[in-house]
Amino acid sequence: MTGALPPAIRPFVQFAAVLREHRFAVSPDQTIDFIEGVGLLGPRSIEDVRSAARALFAIPPEREAEFDALFRAIFFGQTIAAPAPSEDDDEGETEAHEPGGEIEIEAEEDEEEAGAEATVVERLSHREIVGAEDEALARFARLAPERLPRRRSYRRARARKGDQPDIRRAIRAAARRDGEIMVLPRRRRKERQRRIVLLIDVSASMKAETDAALRFAHALAQAADRVEIFTLGTRLTRITPALAPAGREQALARAASLIADIDGGTRIGDALQAFLAVPRYAGFARGAAVIVLSDGLERGDPAEMVDAVRRLSRAAWTLDWLTPLKADADFAPRTGALSAILPYLDQLGAGGRVEAVADHVLNIARAS
Repeated sequence: MTGALPPAIRPFVQFAAVLREHRFAVSPDQTIDFIEGVGLLGPRSIEDVRSAARALFAIPPEREAEFDALFRAIFFGQTIAAPAPSEDDDEGETEAHEPGGEIEIEAEEDEEEAGAEATVVERLSHREIVGAEDEALARFARLAPERLPRRRSYRRARARKGDQPDIRRAIRAAARRDGEIMVLPRRRRKERQRRIVLLIDVSASMKAETDAALRFAHALAQAADRVEIFTLGTRLTRITPALAPAGREQALARAASLIADIDGGTRIGDALQAFLAVPRYAGFARGAAVIVLSDGLERGDPAEMVDAVRRLSRAAWTLDWLTPLKADADFAPRTGALSAILPYLDQLGAGGRVEAVADHVLNIARAS
């Protein structure tokens, strides 16, 4: 991808990519800000570039040494060795067999284990997202303006039965009528739609649901006044601007071009931590209705996912987790991560079909 860029910009884009590979929370927006920041600085030395990167990527103090090593590797050509996660990191999957010894072959199960495609390894790819028409999305677009959650604004507007007198209007009316006020005008607080934050798991274990989830995301982006949409896999990708066009095919094509980790590995905890590490993104969740579409089959450190969900629940107005596994009547959270986050969720619902997700979003206001 960097080969198509002007030579002067390549190292800056490559540096952001290398930071992400080493599990720094770097978003595409921060990469753009970094490049623009360097351009504005007109750097007089490489130290100016390093200072801009440290500030715009919000590098935590405990990781500055690692950051400096990566910076030297990219901009000074110094080589470093950093381990990358691989399938071999999974415990218990590799056994050493002595030559000539007996190898016990286990019979394969008839049923595949749920989430068998979930992996911590990053696999980058692109594919076309199918934009089929869906009756459920048309119904959602029709009902959303009235049923999406709303909150009272601090601003006030004139109203016949408001809870406060409108002093300014009263004075203007009195000035026109020689000091007489026939009817005391009133005002009340406005209502506005509450922000909705949609986080979509696009890892391989969610491959069957990804297209439908992104089609719903486009419908939500068109119907809601205030919405932010991200995808989670081994990366965090903000696709809200990509879904702005009203044409579904065009919007989904733009979103697909941004999602590099689609059908790849699963590091939900790291992606959520990246979301919370960017102050702008974390601000989106404050007082919002946050919805996570994911099976919750975390293959990274469960502690990261539990900590991120706990922090999200504190900031959000409501935090709902929709999983396709919930469509099974006998489903019960059994994985360590999914079981541990239950106390922090407002709802654990079904998210396997567009109809279920759309109905859930339309009923958030009633359930809260």
